[in-house]
Amino acid sequence: MISRRAFLAGLTTITADALVSSAAAQAPTTGDRIDVHHHFASPAFIAMMREKQTQGFQVWQSYTPAKAIEDMDRGSVALSLLSITTPGIWFGDRQETKRLARQENEYGARLVADHPRRFGLLAVLPLPDVDASLREIEYAFDSLKAVGVGLLSNWKDKWLGDSSFTPVLDELNRRKAFVYTHGAAPGCCGGSFVQGVPEITVEYNTDVSRAIVSLLTSGTADRTPNVTYALSHGGGTITALAGRVLGAEASAQRLATTPAVNSRLYHLRRFYYDTAISTSPIQMQALKSLVGSSQILFGTDYPFGSAAPTAAALRQSGLGASELRDIDRNNILRIFPSLVS
Repeated sequence: MISRRAFLAGLTTITADALVSSAAAQAPTTGDRIDVHHHFASPAFIAMMREKQTQGFQVWQSYTPAKAIEDMDRGSVALSLLSITTPGIWFGDRQETKRLARQENEYGARLVADHPRRFGLLAVLPLPDVDASLREIEYAFDSLKAVGVGLLSNWKDKWLGDSSFTPVLDELNRRKAFVYTHGAAPGCCGGSFVQGVPEITVEYNTDVSRAIVSLLTSGTADRTPNVTYALSHGGGTITALAGRVLGAEASAQRLATTPAVNSRLYHLRRFYYDTAISTSPIQMQALKSLVGSSQILFGTDYPFGSAAPTAAALRQSGLGASELRDIDRNNILRIFPSLVS
């Protein structure tokens, strides 16, 4: 075991730009896709999930970083951005949440240090503890050299645009941060509203949409123009809700024009959306119609999804060759130009 001081000393020589530049410069010849929806978990976190019998915990029992890289190679993925997924780290105990955030962020930073050409870190924050989250942002960006943050869509009864999170989103806006948001079941109803239906079937995608609506209606999207928001699973059900969320902006005439700055349609079209378990032609074509293929990012949901099948399914979704190339790689390069070798 190395000391924390030695650990940090090694990491502080790597800036976020240098991290991703190194990743591109040393990218493997197996491919050059960039996966923005790739999960990781430390051995301690996996043990916690097993103990709590959380949703999908069985999938994690065979997880190793080496297996993750094998899946990336099979799917021609050069680089994956690491984030945690459900159950997250908030179980009602603030001290536990702070400890878990630090534990997972340091583990993720070690994976990046061990495999700098394959991974980048999207740090987890100990929300809903705002003060602790502000401290973790400083540590994650300045010491661990995270390239962004990876959050869940809700913290039981609060969504991303909740006013209590204003200081956190304002700090992320100051840092011009990349904020990746993954769906999670809300705190009520035991995880699923429909008896016998797992929460992953309906609730995750539905809650992604709740997070989007929260950002739009709370004024958070207006207030944080420098935050690059990326939403999981194709934006969840937002395409089906567009008429209700956008109102008159959803008319054919308005959709065909450039939206007014800071309108709801403007923000929906500046947000990004990944392809994880969302490669159906129905969903991809609807998402393309609403926001354009320029806002779609390649994502697999590893270890729940896999790179090669995701890429193959996308090629059956009705998207053109240039659009697929943009989704695989070019769109994320607009966010992180330093990924270009």
